[in-house]
Amino acid sequence: MSKLAFLGLGVMGAPMAGHLAKAGHSVIGYNRTSAKAAEWEKRISGEGLDGTTAPTPADAVADCDVVLTCLGNDDDVRSVLLGENGAMAAMKRGATLIDHTTVSPALAKELAKVAGEHGLLCVDAPVSGGQAGAENGKLAIMCGGSDEAMAAATPVMEAYALRIVHIGDAGAGQTCKAINQVCIAGVLAGLSEGVRMAQATGVDPARVVEAISGGAAQSWQMENRWETMVASEFDFGFAIDWMRKDLAIALGEAKASGLSLPVTALVDQFYAQVQSQGGARQDTSALIRHLPEVSA
Repeated sequence: MSKLAFLGLGVMGAPMAGHLAKAGHSVIGYNRTSAKAAEWEKRISGEGLDGTTAPTPADAVADCDVVLTCLGNDDDVRSVLLGENGAMAAMKRGATLIDHTTVSPALAKELAKVAGEHGLLCVDAPVSGGQAGAENGKLAIMCGGSDEAMAAATPVMEAYALRIVHIGDAGAGQTCKAINQVCIAGVLAGLSEGVRMAQATGVDPARVVEAISGGAAQSWQMENRWETMVASEFDFGFAIDWMRKDLAIALGEAKASGLSLPVTALVDQFYAQVQSQGGARQDTSALIRHLPEVSA
């Protein structure tokens, strides 16, 4: 098995790194908040697995065959990979970088260029499936990079993936993730209005979902979020702050391509409204909060 470094041990990265250790890899973790790194190391060692931590990204990646990142945004990735004590300059030639952070396609292409200059392979590999997908090892991963980079990265990612799809060259994975978020935004907007309509007309939302979830209206969001939406429970899942970050990337890419995304732009405004109502860290299904609560 390989010696790996995992940079970013948050709600997604920690379980992903754990799956790699369970698969038999030797994993060195790093997190900018040292308490999270210590917590991860304690849990991994308690399970009898090979997992340690390092104080800087450069220290973590030394002599590693594969380096994985799961961070917050473009600035975080730049800091950890290209900043002082950054990982890329310290990686050994021939190693593979797998970036699971959702960032701009432009940054993904930049990282691939820098990787090439350092004799590294690079895959942009944003994920979908949320915290539950990470914990259960059932993430969907959309990838951009060369065939050689994908061949090196795929066996590693299989430790926590349900589906791995090579979309195209560097940046293609990030473009696919932007499209993924556009599709989710539209589905949640429709589901929010459908739930509110059921409440307003006095029909039982549970019966409605039972009836329509077997047909063309069915979606993952419907199956997994309708009940908590009805109950106004949102303190879990993928935060609105992160969704708006991703939608900004999508809207920027669309504009650069001469494309208008009117529905996505409108949903982004609805999310901004929910943020102003204190929902910034709530699950994306809290989009329903932009619609006033109603009674039959």
